[in-house]
Amino acid sequence: MKETSVLGRLGAFWGVAGVALLLADALVRLFVHARDAFESDLSPLQWAALAVWVALMTYVEGWRGFHLRFSPRVVARALTIASPAQGRGVRLVDVVLAPVFCMSLYGASRRGVRAAWILLAFIVAFILIVRTLPAPWRGIVDAGVVAGIGTGLCSLLYYATRAVLGRPPVIDPDCG
Repeated sequence: MKETSVLGRLGAFWGVAGVALLLADALVRLFVHARDAFESDLSPLQWAALAVWVALMTYVEGWRGFHLRFSPRVVARALTIASPAQGRGVRLVDVVLAPVFCMSLYGASRRGVRAAWILLAFIVAFILIVRTLPAPWRGIVDAGVVAGIGTGLCSLLYYATRAVLGRPPVIDPDCG
C-alpha cells in the first residue's frame, strides 16, 4: 500500500462517511413515506406492485447500481485521496470536498464527471416527480427506493470495511 498522510486518511474517512451520511439521511426521510404505504389499506394490485417494485429496486438500484458500481468506486476514490498519485501530495480541496470527490462530481475523467452529474440530475428529477404521486403510490415507490438505498448503504460500509482490512475494491476510481 502507498504511503498515506494523516490528512489523506482523514479525507478518505470523510469521503466515505459523508456519502454514507447522505444515504442514511435519504433513507430516514423516505422511510416515513414508505411506512405510510404499509399502514394504508392496500389493494391486492397495490401489494403486488409494492412487492415487485421493492424486489426490482433492490436488484437494479441496490445490487447493480450501488454494490457493483457506486459503492466500490466511492471507496476507491476515497483511497486516492489517502494515497494520491506518485509525486502529488494530498490536496486540501479534495479533503474538504471528499464526499463530492468520492461521488465523481469532480476530479474524475470527463466522461466520469459527466455521467455523475447526469445521474444526479436524473435523481433530482425522479424525486420531483415522485413527490407529486398520490398516496399510497408515493409510499410504494419510496419503499422500493428505501430498499435500494438500504442495500447501497450496506454495500458502501462493506467495501469500506474491506478497504480498512487491506482488501480495497478492484475498480477504476476514475470512472473511465
